[in-house]
Parts: sequence; structure tokens; C-alpha cells
Amino acid sequence: MATINDFDKLDIRVGKIMEVIDFPEARKPTYKLTIDFGKEHGIKHASAQICGNYHPEDLLHKNVMGVVNFPPRQIGPFVSEVLVLGVQDDKNATVLMVPDRDVSPGQKLF
Repeated sequence: MATINDFDKLDIRVGKIMEVIDFPEARKPTYKLTIDFGKEHGIKHASAQICGNYHPEDLLHKNVMGVVNFPPRQIGPFVSEVLVLGVQDDKNATVLMVPDRDVSPGQKLF
């Protein structure tokens, strides 16, 4: 069972998507995202298998939630620096976890 101390180790922040690029080298349909996580964490890159529910134009300037303190992960020729959070819908496509109000990039989940 996880404890509150385990949760406290995660640094989950609001980020604003600044750029979306197709990632054809990935095994499954994937986008490369450039995300602004505010002054403290800056610009980070992520790969996200979210093509089932989102087109690039839907994602530009959208706020998302991401774990910013995991180690970078090599995905083919790309390094993903954050884990963008989402859940699966009934069709097994990803639905992004997003704040329900407009908040500044870098705000921490608590």
C-alpha cells in the first residue's frame, strides 16, 4: 500500500503545451510535445500516445498535468523528460488529466 510519503515524492505540475509534432518513429501513434512547466522547471519534452482522442490543433496551448521528477526515458530517437498523465476511455484511448480551471504553468498538484 502506498503512503502519503510515497505521494509526496512525486512532483506533479501543470504544464502548457507549446508545440505538438507527429512521432512516426514510435511503435504506436504518438506525439512529441514541448511543454512549458513554468519558471522553476522550464520547458520539457514528452512523448504521449494521445492520438486517439486529440489532434495537434486541439493540444496547442492546452494545460496538462505531468510528473516532472522522473528520470528521462529514451523512446527511440527521442528523450521524454516528463510523464504526461491521463486515463483510458472505453475505447482504450488516452484522455488527458487537466485542471478544470485556467492556472499558470508550474503549479504543483497537492
